[in-house]
Amino acid sequence: MTATCLITGASGGVARALATTLRAQGWRLALATRRVDALPEEPDEARIRADVSTEAGAFEALEAAEKTFGAPPDAVANCAGAVLVAPLARTSEAQYRDCLAANLDTAFFVSKAYSGALSKAKRPGSLLLFSSVAAGMGVSNHAAIAMAKGGIEALVRALAADFSALGLRVNAIAPGLMHTPGTARMVSSEAAREQIAAQYPLGRYGRAEDAAELSAFLLSERAAWISGQIIALDGGFSAVRPYVRKA
Repeated sequence: MTATCLITGASGGVARALATTLRAQGWRLALATRRVDALPEEPDEARIRADVSTEAGAFEALEAAEKTFGAPPDAVANCAGAVLVAPLARTSEAQYRDCLAANLDTAFFVSKAYSGALSKAKRPGSLLLFSSVAAGMGVSNHAAIAMAKGGIEALVRALAADFSALGLRVNAIAPGLMHTPGTARMVSSEAAREQIAAQYPLGRYGRAEDAAELSAFLLSERAAWISGQIIALDGGFSAVRPYVRKA
């Protein structure tokens, strides 16, 4: 039986890489985004225009996916989000609220819509959210995004407890910097790329494909005994401190 997945925030770099990976593994997909024109047209796939930072938009996306598949999706990956790197003093109220809406609100409302659909259908599922390395350790100029992603990590554990009896697995990936269109300006020069890569013990920043491979695993039945976990994908940044010789 073909597995089905709804990907929200589907026009982003990680979401696109995930869609490519899941297609290659034979999944049927529904893709939700505010920018449907940015999505490729694929046979037997639904392209859904929805703003999942609102409750109504999240429920519309879930209902459209359910209509496409004939049942709630086997898995949902909420890839909606936005990166905000700015000192606290220079973070405007609008930036702060946009950051929470893009990251925390999307996670909450997508989770609410999906868990509700599964509860009604009395069937299990798999939900994947995205945190950040900045939620688990202090990283300069990440106050708003760290706060939003920290909320997502708490949400993962709460939902994994709430819906374990239903068989809904809930996990999150906490990546370091991923090179995507959303972060392109941060690595726009050779000096910037070298400086950022030097922060990671494995000597490079992340690629969208790194997140796609781990996401596909966590969404699948291969991860059937994994739930309530925040899994670091950061080249060792949060766990390893290599010995550095003084010049």
